[in-house]
Parts: sequence; C-alpha cells; structure tokens
Amino acid sequence: MTTAQSIIILILLVTVGMFLWGRWRHDMIALAALLACVLTGVIDPAIAFNGFGHPAVITVACVLVLSAGLQRSGAVDVLTRYAMPKNAGLMVSMGALVGIGALLSGFMNNVGALALLMPVALQVANRLEIPPGRVLMPLAFGTILGGMTTLIGTPPNLIVSGFRAQQGSEGFGMFDFAPVGLAVALAGCVFVLLAWRLVPARKQAGTEGFETGAYLTEARVTEKSKIVDKRLYDIENEFDDSGAQIIGLIRNNVKINAPSGGRVIRAGDILVLEAEVDSLGAVLSNLGLELEESVTVDKPAKTEQAQSDKATITKAAPKDAASEGKEQEAKSLSGEDIVLMELVVRPESNLQGRSATNIMLRSRYSLNLLAISRDGGRSKSRLRNFRMQAGDLLLLQGTTDSVLEFANDYGCVPLAKRELKIPDKKQAILSGMIMVAAVAGAAFGLLPAAISFALGVLASMVFKTVPPRSVYAAIDWPVIVLLAALLPVAGAMEATGTAELIASLLMEYIAQGNAVVALAMVLIITMFLSDLMNNAATAAVMCPIAIGAAMTLGVNADSFLMAVAIGASCAFLTPIGHQNNTLILGPGGFKFGDYWRLGLPLEILVVLVALPLLTVFWPL
Repeated sequence: MTTAQSIIILILLVTVGMFLWGRWRHDMIALAALLACVLTGVIDPAIAFNGFGHPAVITVACVLVLSAGLQRSGAVDVLTRYAMPKNAGLMVSMGALVGIGALLSGFMNNVGALALLMPVALQVANRLEIPPGRVLMPLAFGTILGGMTTLIGTPPNLIVSGFRAQQGSEGFGMFDFAPVGLAVALAGCVFVLLAWRLVPARKQAGTEGFETGAYLTEARVTEKSKIVDKRLYDIENEFDDSGAQIIGLIRNNVKINAPSGGRVIRAGDILVLEAEVDSLGAVLSNLGLELEESVTVDKPAKTEQAQSDKATITKAAPKDAASEGKEQEAKSLSGEDIVLMELVVRPESNLQGRSATNIMLRSRYSLNLLAISRDGGRSKSRLRNFRMQAGDLLLLQGTTDSVLEFANDYGCVPLAKRELKIPDKKQAILSGMIMVAAVAGAAFGLLPAAISFALGVLASMVFKTVPPRSVYAAIDWPVIVLLAALLPVAGAMEATGTAELIASLLMEYIAQGNAVVALAMVLIITMFLSDLMNNAATAAVMCPIAIGAAMTLGVNADSFLMAVAIGASCAFLTPIGHQNNTLILGPGGFKFGDYWRLGLPLEILVVLVALPLLTVFWPL
C-alpha cells in the first residue's frame, strides 16, 4: 500500500464516519474531505474544483430548476386533479397516489414530488379514516422507487453515468436504468400497497387531522385564571383530564425545567405545556390560560378609532434583549381569513438551526408561532428561541396568504387541507412542454443531458415559468456542493489505485472470485450505506469500488455500476437515509425505529428482484 493510498483510505474512513455521526452537514463534510486531499497532496489544487463543472452536477442543478417550474405553474396539480379518484376505496386511492408519486419522481426531484402529494395523502387518510402514516410511508417509498427508473430521476443515477463516461464509454442514456429500475419500482410499489399494515399505526382511526405527536406550547397564566395561587400538584389532575402536562415554568424570563409540585402558580407565569394539538383549545379555555404568542383579533369596527383599538397584538413576555423589541411590534391582523395551519420543515429548508426570533417571524410575516412538535422531544429553550430541524411540525397563526408566503420562502410544506389550484394555465402547459423537450433531447441523444437541461432552464427563464430571480433559490446548493466536492475525491481513489485495492480485498476475502456474489455484495453494501448517509455521497464513494471490483474479476463494469445505482436509491430503514423519509417523520408521528418494519422486507425484495435482472440486462 502506497502513502497516497493510505492517506485517501484514512480520509475516506473519517468522511464516512462523519456522515454517519450526522453532527455536520453533508456538504461541509464533503468539502472538508476535498480540502484534506488537496492539503495532503493527493489531489492537485489546479483540479480541486473541477467537480463544479462536471456534467452530472450541472444536470442535477438544472433538473431542480425545471422541477420548480412544474411546481410553481401548477402542472403537477393538473395531473393529480384528474388522475386521483374522488371517492374510491383504500387500495385504489393508495394505488393512484403511489403510482402518481413514482411517475413524477422519475422526471422531477422526488422530494418535490412527495411535497406536492403530501396534502393529498392526508386528505385520503382522513377520508378513509386510517392513520396518516399508513398512507405517507407508502407514498414516500413510492417516490424513492420511482427515481431509479430514469437518468434524471435521482442524483445517484447521474453520478453513476458520469463514472461510466470516465471509463471511456458514453454515459448511460435517459432510459438505460428502466429495464431493471422499472421492474424494481413496480415490484416495490405493489409490495408497499399490499403490506401497508406493517406501518405502525400512530393514530386511532376515526379521528380528524393527523398524528403529529405532542406539541410544546407556552401559555401565560392570566389574573383570572383558575390556577392562580395553586400549587402544581393541586392542578395535575385538571391537566391530565385535558390531555396535557406541565414540563416547565418561566418566571421573570427564567425557565425552570421540571418544576417541583410544591411551587405556587402566580399570575404572569408562563407554563411550558406538552399537549396534543386537538386538546390545546380545551386546556386554555378550561384553565383560563392564553397562548404566549397569541393574537387577539376582532372584526373591523365601524369607526377607524374602534378598528385601531380592536385589532391588536397581545403583549408577550419581556424580551431577553433590546434587539428583540422590534419583533413584538408585529403587524395587526385584519380579522379576515385568520387560520391555524400546520407546516412541516423540509430537509432542505433554510429554517434548520434558526428560531422564530432569528427570522423575525412576527415583524416580517405577521405570523405567530404557537407550538412546535418534534418526534416527542422536549426543548430546553423558550419557544421563540427553539431552533428548528427537518421534520419539525410548526403550528402557525395568521392569514392564509402570510402562512403560504412563509412556507414558500422557507421551504415548508403546508399540511392543512388545500384546494389544488392552477395559478396560470398557460404557464402550466409551457413548463410541461419545456420539461418534455429537455427529456426528449437527452433521451434521443440529440444533445448531452447537461446541455439539454441547461437549455430547458434558459427557456424557463425566458418564458418565466421560473422567474429569473427564483432560479438560484430553486437549486439545492448543499447537494450541489456535496457532489462537486466528492467527485474529485472519488477520482483520486481511482487514480491512486485505492479503489482497485479495496475492491481486490473484498473480492479475495468475501466474494472469493465469484462475480455474482461480488455483484450482490456491492448492491447490499451500497444499500446499507444509503440507509445511513446521503445517497449521492454513497454513490460517489461506491462507484470507484464497483469499477475496481469489475476490473479485478475481469467482468462487465456496467452491471456493477447499475448495482450501485439501485442500492443508492433504496434507503428505507431509517428517517435519515433519504430526504423523503425525513419529510414524513413529523406528519406521520413516526419514531426512528418505525421505518424498518416496512423497509426491511422491501429492501430484501429489491435484492431478490434486482440481482437476477442485473445479470440478464447487463450480463457479467
């Protein structure tokens, strides 16, 4: 083993370990790995950032922009409106939902496809009176499966195609993934439809709404409250009857976690409550409490003075710093169209790590954050200072337009019932035509995929299906940086012979020269890593190893690269393996260990279906 090989193996092990640890963002880890390779001399500084010009990276960015055009124009809503049965039974409704999700994710970003269909899924669950998670998980898995059917369906496919091109062959075509990917996707979708009962039921059938887990809410004790001057243990039964519990108390801006039962409640205290969303109203009205971030709204009065007096913001507790004073001066709400709406924070949302105070939620949007739900977890900070994460559920109060504006700006998915609207029929048709033209240009070999989709982006800007000012906001930049940073690292693995070394060791001690066993091993290892770390990163790490394994055995590398593509697209065991799994975590009320019950048999099925088909369509 050479010095360069030792260095890059060490960097690779640390990188994978950091991915699994999950403390840092994936793009930060990838960039650190790239810079470590440069500083140790493994990668020439002159080519360190060539990955940003790689065709796979350009194509991913362009597909994200075109997907945004389909979403903004309402083109997907048209498809959903006409394809979804109105009053069908369980299997027909779920089949249509999963089928549409799989179809969409073959040609657009699969996270976007899931986000568009989540409100529809919740309506289906409510209509059929089944736990929402039992619709959401099959839908999420269906959108993941659909992505493996085309070149642009998921970033790993583009990465695999790029590595094939580096071997002196042409990259894979638009539908080269379909013979195996389509069969696996069909088998997987049928399985999740038949086995949906394996999904844990986190909500009793027959109730309205959907399982969100317990919310953490702050409620102020008023002068007229029934619990003033009572001790905590004297009022525990009243809270239990309302389905809530006190988990903290704030007095004079000092938070006391798990306060003792002998503490006396005073007017002006703020109670930190854990309660289900449906019981919040009962808790507040029965005990005379007011939401700390609530808004008092009355209908407009006849006179301007009366109107000014009635439409006011309820005073909150004193802020901890003078810089927060401006936030309290939120705009008054008109009394018209005031709603309570729940939103889920998407994995790529720039809300992550930020709080309501940090983004000036009140002053910028005239919205109030009433409560947050996170997988049963409890916050040690004030609600307004609670730092949000992907999968969190937010309960917001304000006008519909304000809530939707906030959701659009910060990448959240509204989960309240909504009508499917077409903002602009002409734009919907144009965005659909642009996507079809871009796909056709790449599929028929008229243009390289990156060029074809870049032309599509340009057309979208010209016809304003994606406003020019919104183009860069539509791109998931952490994913772009991740890909661009890891591609040179993967290239260094190949150039130094490290990939071939790792592959030869695996072949010698595990596969023992058997090509089919080696193929199965590459598929299973890729699938395992994809359950624990970003699928694009998994593909970038495994492609050089797969190529090295094929060279060691003297067999067709295409079958091994296809195994990587399939395995990287099959992350069904954990909520962190794929962004779609994270997105349903809160709305489905899921726990970390809920995914494997449906995901494990699905992954076994994928191996059983994919392995023989790989040897048929991509002979060894």
